[in-house]
Amino acid sequence: MRYMLMIKATKDYEAGALPDEATLMEMAKYTEELVAAGAWLGAERLQPSSAGLRAHYANGKITVTDGPFPETKELIAGYCLIQAQSREEAIAWAKRIPFQAGEIEVRPLFEVTDFPVDPSEQAEGWRESEEHFRAVPPPRTPGTVRYIGLVKADKHTEAGALPDEKALAAMGAFMEEGVKSGVFLSGDGLKPSSMGARVRFSGRQPTVTDGPFPETKELVGGYAILQFTSRAQAIEWTRRFVEVDAPFRLNGESTCELRPLFDYENFGPSEALERFRNLGKGTRPSTSSTSSS
Repeated sequence: MRYMLMIKATKDYEAGALPDEATLMEMAKYTEELVAAGAWLGAERLQPSSAGLRAHYANGKITVTDGPFPETKELIAGYCLIQAQSREEAIAWAKRIPFQAGEIEVRPLFEVTDFPVDPSEQAEGWRESEEHFRAVPPPRTPGTVRYIGLVKADKHTEAGALPDEKALAAMGAFMEEGVKSGVFLSGDGLKPSSMGARVRFSGRQPTVTDGPFPETKELVGGYAILQFTSRAQAIEWTRRFVEVDAPFRLNGESTCELRPLFDYENFGPSEALERFRNLGKGTRPSTSSTSSS
């Protein structure tokens, strides 16, 4: 099973503070342990919300709002994707992250097999495209900036409602267009927070709180890793996403937060980052999924 360990933002992070070398070295060691255990799938650090935006679709209108966003404790600063045999194992990995303060949300990801085959499902449809994306991930295009799109959860997704065949087909077609256009790199849907947990650190003494969590509108329901040649292109594709997604969501509304990702070039010389480079880890997209809606 695959899990997303989402690192919550802090005021220092939102102010643009970068981790120091000692912290990076500890994270490099942690990543090496994940790799050695065969658990590591990917990891990314997001740029602060001041560099991002949110697109919201409601009542036939799209509103785009630039960051920063005030709800710091619910913002995502970064994430790690792992595979684990159980929720307990995933939580154990989260507890080992070398933090002295902060919070990590652990959420399982949807798999293709979580979606029952619908009698109306078309051959060579979204399911086959999804399996192809996983087998042959789209390539990174030089000269582009990578972003993460975070679609917000709602009461229906938090209740465990699965998208129907029409929704899966519509989003699958949109993602396939994104792949052909060189925009879409990967993505996944997150299972409800009732299946997850939060690990909070205080002096490296982690405490675990089981889901569900009440702040539904700020919970992440899915994500996509994207690459764009300009901010204008990023905004246009995000507007199109919420327009495609909204008809299948509660009250016909959809919200997507778009944030640029850090790359190695955003950091100065670092022995720790060289350890990541030697592993071939640290700034790579994960497997793809049309279930990010």
